[in-house]
Amino acid sequence: MLQYVERCGSVSVLGLAHARLHGDSGGIGAVFQGDGLGLQGDYYISGFFPLHDTDGPSSGTPVLADCRVGREKKHGYHLTQALRFAVEEINNGSGPPQQQPLLPGVTLGYRLYDVCSLQAGILATVNVLRDQEQREQQAAQPGSAPGLEASPLAVIGPDTSSKTMTPAVLLGAYLVPQISYESSNEMLSNKKVYPSDKIQVAALIKLLVRFKWTWIALLGSDNAYGLQGMQSLSQQSAYHGICIAYQAVLPKLTASNGQALRKIVDAILKTNVNTIVLFSSTSRLVDFLPLVVERNVTGKVWLGTEDWIASDVIAGIPGIKTIGTMLGMSVKYDTIPGFVEFERKMMEAAKDGDHQRAGEFSALPGGPISECLQSSDLYTLGAQEHSLDTHDLASSYNVYKAVYANGDPPTGYDIVAWIWRGSNWTIREVGFYTPLPSTLTMDTSRIEWSHPGDSTSVPLSICSPDCDVGHRRLQTGQHKCCFDCLACPAATFLNKTGASSCQPCPKTEWALPKSDVCLKRTVFFLAWDAPLSIALLLLLAATLLLTTGSSLVLLLHLNTPVVKSAGGRTCLVMLVALTAAAASALCHFGPPTRPGCLLKQPLFVVSFAVCLASVTVRAFQVVCIFKLSSRLPRAYDTWAKNHGPEYTILLLSGTVLCVSVLRVAVNPPEPSADFHFYADSIVLECSGTLSAGSWVELACASLLSVLCFALSYMGKDLPANYNEAKCVAFSLVVYMISWICYFTLYLISRNPFTMAVNVFAILSSVLGMLAGYFLPKVYIILFRPQMNTSAHFQNCIQMYTMNKQ
Repeated sequence: MLQYVERCGSVSVLGLAHARLHGDSGGIGAVFQGDGLGLQGDYYISGFFPLHDTDGPSSGTPVLADCRVGREKKHGYHLTQALRFAVEEINNGSGPPQQQPLLPGVTLGYRLYDVCSLQAGILATVNVLRDQEQREQQAAQPGSAPGLEASPLAVIGPDTSSKTMTPAVLLGAYLVPQISYESSNEMLSNKKVYPSDKIQVAALIKLLVRFKWTWIALLGSDNAYGLQGMQSLSQQSAYHGICIAYQAVLPKLTASNGQALRKIVDAILKTNVNTIVLFSSTSRLVDFLPLVVERNVTGKVWLGTEDWIASDVIAGIPGIKTIGTMLGMSVKYDTIPGFVEFERKMMEAAKDGDHQRAGEFSALPGGPISECLQSSDLYTLGAQEHSLDTHDLASSYNVYKAVYANGDPPTGYDIVAWIWRGSNWTIREVGFYTPLPSTLTMDTSRIEWSHPGDSTSVPLSICSPDCDVGHRRLQTGQHKCCFDCLACPAATFLNKTGASSCQPCPKTEWALPKSDVCLKRTVFFLAWDAPLSIALLLLLAATLLLTTGSSLVLLLHLNTPVVKSAGGRTCLVMLVALTAAAASALCHFGPPTRPGCLLKQPLFVVSFAVCLASVTVRAFQVVCIFKLSSRLPRAYDTWAKNHGPEYTILLLSGTVLCVSVLRVAVNPPEPSADFHFYADSIVLECSGTLSAGSWVELACASLLSVLCFALSYMGKDLPANYNEAKCVAFSLVVYMISWICYFTLYLISRNPFTMAVNVFAILSSVLGMLAGYFLPKVYIILFRPQMNTSAHFQNCIQMYTMNKQ
């Protein structure tokens, strides 16, 4: 062994592997027979194809079993024929008419190796590198150019990712190009004609999303192809809302792990998934799917990868049609003109054993095929009439392209479905996937789903059904596909499925519970053109007309006893204040404005306080004249003669005015929109309606009204012309009741009706004072003039005096 290493010079590790596989002692199994199957040429292409399938060694020693004892693989046979066909086209210049001769004056050969196992692939790789080394050694010798051995141009194959990994490392170290026709592991995506697993995973994800299969099981073979594919799909599924309920690796069936495979089937049934992705090589599914059939699994959707979906080996498993719908990826391919006819002639020649006739049709240089090939195994396979299925054609096309050094990956995948007619199996193209841009096109009407009595309904594969609009998801376990549906609360909405939180409505909108859309809020204010507003405006006009008319009547009869007893010129001040109080109602109509908010409450409170102060002072004067003047004559005379009544009115009114001004200065009312009182409405009002300053302001006016009522009540037994207790009490009761009703309603409602009640409280307060204090006097002046005389008033006083005695 060491001598061989020394002889190989720099290829020490390679020499060690080569020696181990050949077996120096001669007792370690089969060796390569010659150079494999080959055709001489100036340059040659090495083809690694699986003509047989053998089990790997049971020990750690890389022993190579004889490939011929393994199971024959007709798929590998078709691949070898595709390479031979392409080489013949190149050598004979019989390719497509538009194609110029590729190698004029140069003969292209090939060497075909049966990579029935991983060890066979390694040995074939070592053989290729040995040829390269020998050519380099010959080239280094002077004058040896005419007799140089043919040089390997490239290696095409092997077929699976797991078999490709080790040859890729060895060949890459010595800069030998390698093109894979079937291995799709993304790690090998540098040099190959097969689309990588990254593209296949993207296509599978698109397919799962298209049919809304979010609750799946993922199974993969225990090789690089399956493990890498599972890892990639598992990572990508998380970004597309797909949950993997269960995943497992499928080992090769042995006597010791049969039960483990059966447990995988049981686990799939327990998870209640209806869609299973099988990222596996054909060899593992041949062992696994019979156990699925044995377990009587039905109605499932099995998503397959390109490695097995078009395989007649899988379709030939007894009872396979009962387990459900088969759907999967098939590599896009074009037809190879003349290839089917080439295989037919090869089959006929192999059957007849006429190698000479086969050589005539192949027109290969170097004599008949018997001289070109080192083994008759290819003829043995060819004589068995192997059919060309879709999988064979797709892979053969890839080999054909690889020979022409076309390293561009195919345009994508065809989506195919299995179709059964009795016991006859075919596959049907139902869509296609293109990677640039990532697009999936499906014709679902061409899929025959395995539903009893209904082959058109797409099966469901979900953990929880989608929530209705207006409901959000609440995850109930580790998988986000499993959730409960909760109704969105009021003021939120959700118009799409799959969200875990409801969206709040904009401030100007609202929504009921379970809503999928927000509605515009109703805006509340006292519109000028509302029917209730029109009625109030008419009442306001009548009130202003009464106050103005009363002022005019009293002004014209200012020196009459009735006017003097009512307060004289003070009555005019009171009527002006009542007019201003009534006019404050205009600030309540329409959307709030800054001037309106500043004037609305202060104007009414101060104006009405002036009126109350005047009535209070008038009542105090009458009480003093009839009841207190005799006890404190000097004090009363001094107060009356020094404009005491006027100053008192000014003091009381000024106090209320100062409170109002201070309240407005500290916390000025502003137009505001209340979004909180009603869920579905916006209340336009002035801020600070219930502020502390506002309550102090109203409290001052209320205390003044209580004082007014008390003094008026003290004069209840005075002469009729001076007894105003009943009238003032009536006015104040109307005032109190109006405002109590308004504030009670304001606490429970803020709609336009409440705003109208506010206006009505203002007008009723003014009308109450007008009706209780002024209108009786206007009535006497206009309709009972005999009572508006000094004699009448003197008579009333005399009668009061007589009654007191």
